[in-house]
Amino acid sequence: QVQLVESGGGLVQAGDSLRLSCAASGRAFSRYAGWFRQAPGKEREFVAAISWGLGDTRYADSVKGRFTISRDNAKNTVYLQMDSLNSEDTAVYYCAAKRYYGFGYIADDYDYWGQGTQVTVSS
Repeated sequence: QVQLVESGGGLVQAGDSLRLSCAASGRAFSRYAGWFRQAPGKEREFVAAISWGLGDTRYADSVKGRFTISRDNAKNTVYLQMDSLNSEDTAVYYCAAKRYYGFGYIADDYDYWGQGTQVTVSS
């Protein structure tokens, strides 16, 4: 069983940066960690993912070059550094963990979820 707790959300202005954290307990049960986001009235969408082992990463086209996912294996924590934020990044951000090999790009690929943290970008 994996438990995920996100932190770091908040209200920022367009162009600002924000770093989200996701603390994972029981991490040994997962091979990948990912970030998703869900804006009001929209489906949950993939943002970024990372493998716990090699640190390989994947990004959605909409955040590539602006967001950076990283992990600290010693702390069992995954981070999402978000730069050059804009109003379209406003959403609840969720951390997720995947048990089996292979990157996942849809919510159903992931086995465990955090409660989410709100990110609001004012223009």
